[in-house]
Amino acid sequence: MANASGQALEKFQPGTLNHKASGVPYQLFIRDQQATLGIQSARNPHANQEHQLDYFLGSGHLGITYLYSLHGYLFESPVAYYAASRSYDMKPGLESITEMPPALPMQANCLRCHMSAVQQSDPGTINHYSGLPFLHAGITCEACHGDTQRHVATGGKAAVINPAKLDADRRDSVCISCHLEGDISVERPDHSAIDYKPGDSIADYLSFFVYEGKEATRRGVSEVEQLSMSKCKRTSGDKMSCASCHNPHYTPAPQERAAFYRSKCLSCHSDAAFATSHHPENPDCTSCHMPRSGAENIPHVAWTDHRIRRFPDAGAPIKDLGEGDTLTPIFSPHVTKRDLALAYYRAVLEGNFALQQKAYQSLDEVRGELAGDKEALNALGITNEKRGDFKQATEFFEQVLKLDPQNLTALSNLGTLRAKSGDLQGAIALWRPAFERNEDVIGLAKNLAQVQCMSGDSASARNTLEKTLQYSPGLQDVRQMLAQLPSCTVSRQ
Repeated sequence: MANASGQALEKFQPGTLNHKASGVPYQLFIRDQQATLGIQSARNPHANQEHQLDYFLGSGHLGITYLYSLHGYLFESPVAYYAASRSYDMKPGLESITEMPPALPMQANCLRCHMSAVQQSDPGTINHYSGLPFLHAGITCEACHGDTQRHVATGGKAAVINPAKLDADRRDSVCISCHLEGDISVERPDHSAIDYKPGDSIADYLSFFVYEGKEATRRGVSEVEQLSMSKCKRTSGDKMSCASCHNPHYTPAPQERAAFYRSKCLSCHSDAAFATSHHPENPDCTSCHMPRSGAENIPHVAWTDHRIRRFPDAGAPIKDLGEGDTLTPIFSPHVTKRDLALAYYRAVLEGNFALQQKAYQSLDEVRGELAGDKEALNALGITNEKRGDFKQATEFFEQVLKLDPQNLTALSNLGTLRAKSGDLQGAIALWRPAFERNEDVIGLAKNLAQVQCMSGDSASARNTLEKTLQYSPGLQDVRQMLAQLPSCTVSRQ
């Protein structure tokens, strides 16, 4: 875990990728003692660019990706190194893209399981950091043991948090905070996952949901779910945890791995038959009872099946029934109707459009309880806007802006409603300061440029589009908008 992130040069893999679907070649090389990402496009020469890579992310066991900064905005490389293939490929979700992808914003919640002391992005921004985005590389002692200042100051006399001595909920929360994903996760009201500290219950910060009917998943970060299904865990109850088999302070060498984990199995399965006569030709218990299977959302990665099945079929994929229409909470004892409503809303945002009506109904049922809840009010605003109730949507977005005048979601959507009503100057008044804080947000840039052009200010429209192209120069539609100026015949997004 200590090697989960750091300076890019510390774990740099030179290489190339010629992505066939987009025709874009990527090169990762060292120049002047700087790790560099070079991108070129024969189809779109305007898109050629180079970025100095600042940080790596990933221990390298499965893969490595890299981060770079531009004008204070933090981005992730569109290509990643995969250990299994020992080569570069596109990031998950970009495999079939047919043009150079836009810049990939790196948000604080995506950093929190790879870095320590992660900082929130600047107010009103998605991925702009005036200071360091995190204060310590890798996962430090504090990630599991809490604040260690007094422990260090007293020469070790003041105790730190020992997860093994916590109750089961708070003990397991230390692992769950990064090793549970679910199909959907929702932050609790007035809580940020970044603020979780060892000794707390992660259920106070996040609610996790899965689609009902899934026996297991083929996603990455599903080990906790799968372990809970195992007979080992169901029989052992709270006595068993991730630490029963994994030592966070020690990773066995490859040649020691089978014996290390076999000893963990034999600590419970202590009958002499297991130690001496149970498949003596193969000491690797996990090779039969925890076979590796692909993760659907991460290419080139094999994921260990933590269901610890007695009679596994190594050739059979982990059963996944696909998206359903019912979400159910897991490891979330305090889940509320508000959390479930936002989970349905989040599912729609992630592409499960069959849940649109359920998301709206669930949010509408709890609307009287949501005063002061910015995330829920924004969700209500967006769902009402999609249903054509612009008056109600406007009221929800205005409520959010009273709570947080720089809230990007509310500013963006309220600006759209202003523009649709013909109030172009009202839209500009909302969008222009929001864009000044978020120059890399393409949809915001295109909408602002459109209304600036419609207002007769083609110079400002050009300036807006040129600014956003600094971050995503390969976007053909933005360049087409530029070419159409000052005729202003482009359509609003």
